[in-house]
Amino acid sequence: EDIPLDILYEDDDIIVVNKKSGMVVHPGNGNYSHTLVNALMAHTDDLSDEGGSERCGIVHRIDKDTSGILLVAKSNKAHRILSEGFKNKTIKRKYIALVYGVIDNNFGKIVAPIGRSKTDRKKMAVTDENSKEAVTNFKVLERYKNSTLVELILETGRTHQIRVHLAEIGYPIVGDYTYSNGKNPFGVVGQMLHAAKLKFVHPTTNKKVEFEAPLPEYFENVLQELENN
Repeated sequence: EDIPLDILYEDDDIIVVNKKSGMVVHPGNGNYSHTLVNALMAHTDDLSDEGGSERCGIVHRIDKDTSGILLVAKSNKAHRILSEGFKNKTIKRKYIALVYGVIDNNFGKIVAPIGRSKTDRKKMAVTDENSKEAVTNFKVLERYKNSTLVELILETGRTHQIRVHLAEIGYPIVGDYTYSNGKNPFGVVGQMLHAAKLKFVHPTTNKKVEFEAPLPEYFENVLQELENN
């Protein structure tokens, strides 16, 4: 599908995309159009097929309502190397989020296993049953009257990890209907979680590279409103 893409970088082996909030990464679960993969397939014929025909080029994912950097593989060799990088935790990811409540600690590490919720199969939860280790580091960037802007670095990459971990410690992400009981005082469409930076070794040149995606306009507007208040 001819859908505009915000491409931060592209060469023969990789594409670095700044994904908009609201866009599903790849087809599935009855949602077969308007995805990032649909857009990528219209953009180039060169995408890895290591993940299957519905996940062309997709090495890792971010949630539909999360914005920010996504790394795409054009060659199968690049896909395998980058997948290994995520597995071995050599690829570094940094996120920015606005959460409800004022966090007292300037820094923190959340260590809590994540698995499928026993009460709602569409949700993830902190649980000791059928779960995997999950570790999220956070740093407070700014405190507002009733909310906090935080920077997050993942040590693991579980489904909904940041969202579940922040909700678990009592600071759910603004706009996250799934884990914040539907609260949304700013009326934002999509959760205020942004994949801001990605640092990795290029699979072909072996040089260290780093990319950064600016906060989306709606995110900046909410922060400006908080600053003004």
